[in-house]
This record gives sequence, structure tokens and C-alpha cells, in this order.
Amino acid sequence: MTTYGSGDYTYELVEGWGDLPEGYEWHQVAGVAVDSEDNVYAFNRSSHQMMVFDSDGNFLNTWDETFAGPHGIHIGPDDCVYLADRDAHIVSKYSLDGNLLLKLGTGQPSETGYTSNADPVPKAAGPFNLPTGIAVTDEGDIFISDGYGNSRVHRYDATGSLILSWGLPGKTNPGDFHLPHGIGLDHDGYVLVCDRENHRIQVFDQEGEFEEIFDGFRQPTDVVVGPEGEGWPRLTRQASGGVSMTPLPYPIRDLALEDATEYNGYQFINPSPILLDVGDVVMALHACPHGGSRNEWSDPRMNVYFRIRRHRPGGVRVL
Repeated sequence: MTTYGSGDYTYELVEGWGDLPEGYEWHQVAGVAVDSEDNVYAFNRSSHQMMVFDSDGNFLNTWDETFAGPHGIHIGPDDCVYLADRDAHIVSKYSLDGNLLLKLGTGQPSETGYTSNADPVPKAAGPFNLPTGIAVTDEGDIFISDGYGNSRVHRYDATGSLILSWGLPGKTNPGDFHLPHGIGLDHDGYVLVCDRENHRIQVFDQEGEFEEIFDGFRQPTDVVVGPEGEGWPRLTRQASGGVSMTPLPYPIRDLALEDATEYNGYQFINPSPILLDVGDVVMALHACPHGGSRNEWSDPRMNVYFRIRRHRPGGVRVL
């Protein structure tokens, strides 16, 4: 069994996790999340776009819902499922059994002049243009990174009313964004934004006031903060792939997984972060693909779930 990490943060890969029913397939699992009962939600781009498993990988159910472009998933402190349907320009809130509770966005892209990811968008605009990630406070405020076609962070209250937005297209200054791809909250309520194409994570207070920049990353796409305040970004290595866990200096931790460019013959390309179901730390993997979240950190087994975003078979892997 393959082992990753070191010291108190050592993990073994669980081969073959996830018992798919006949006719189901893993196909570009965009994100994973774990609820308060440690059930695992795989938001993916197959014909069964939300699949639910127990922590041992036993299939529980699938939702009878269709999404235009599954992307970010977050299970909030309220044990509700928040989803960024990127290509529909919609962010939605669901109950754990798939009942729609709240929908944000008009379904039409905001006017930013977006044409490609090669450069920052010509101008910032309101919600949404290809939104990417969600983070939710204990009070129910919703923070959304937006996104592929915008350069903003939006904050909503629990009723779905827009409170404020911040961010401008750019490459250098604090508050400039070039594809804000993921978002998280630390224990002091600060907002961490993965500024992907600027290769940095920016930190703000909840009013959008700039606090700090962490740089030196390669395309960070999501970030999760553990119970002890550890911040773990997920990084993309376009050129070489690789699997590694890299901590933010939040506090600084000495932890890195050994590089690995392949898994079962599939080279890791454009990985995203993970979803964690861990007892005391959260992390992101360079080549574990696309995003994830966890609302509580109580599983004594310290399982780590991440999604493999490959063409096929894709899937969810457990450390």
C-alpha cells in the first residue's frame, strides 16, 4: 500500500474506494465533500452528477438533478450542500437529500468581456460569470469565487441577498485577480482566495479589505483550513503532474508528499484540491484534482478524500 506524508501526517492510499453500481462511471469528478455523518458527496461530470457514498465507499444514492457544469462543492456548518454550477452561472444550496433550498444567479453570464483564460477579464462585474467555489460561515454568509469569466468575490447573507463584491482584473496589486478558482475561511473568519493564474493565495477580511498574500504556488485552485488553523492549498502542476501536499504558512508546517506523476497508469494533469474528512488536518494534493470541503473534522480515522480529474476512469481516492 502506497504511503504519503511523514510524522503525524502519514496516509496510506486505499485502492479501489467507491463501489459504483452497474452502468455508473467516474468521469471528471470536479469536487468532493463530506457531511456531518461522514458521507461522501462526489460532484462529477458523468450522467450521475451527484453520487453519495458512506466513508467506506459503499454507494448510497444519487441525486435526480442535472447541472450544466459541475465545479465547486462545499458542505456548510448547516450541513447543507452548496454547489457552483459553473457553466450555468448559478450557485445553489441543497439539503443533503437533494432538495433545492436556495438559488443564486440569473443563469446569464455577467458582462465582463470574457473570452479566454489567457488574460484577466477586461472588466469586473456582478454575479456570475463561470463561478468556481463556495465557503460558508457559521452565521450562514456565503462567499463565492467568481471565477473563470470574472475577477471577483461575492458575499451573500443566509437569505441570498448580495452584501458586497470585491476584486479587479489584474496581475500584480492586492485585490487583483486572474481566475479566482477556490475560496476558504480560516478560524478567525478571514477569507482565503486562490488567485489561480497569478499563482498566489490572497487573504481578506469579510468586508473585502486586503490582509496578506501567500505566493510561490503553481496554480492554487482550492484551500481548506484545518481545526488547528493549518491552511492547505491544492496546486496544479500542468507540466509534470505530481502528488504532493503543501501547507500554507498558517502556521508553517513541514509536510510534503513524495512526488508521483502517475497513478495506475494515469498521469495527473490539472489536479485540484481535495475534500477532507480528517481528524486534525486538511490538505490539498498537487495532482489530486479539482476541489473539496469539509464542514467538521471529527472522523477519528482521519480519512482524506480527493478526486481524480482524469478523462477516464477518474474517481475518488482515499488516503
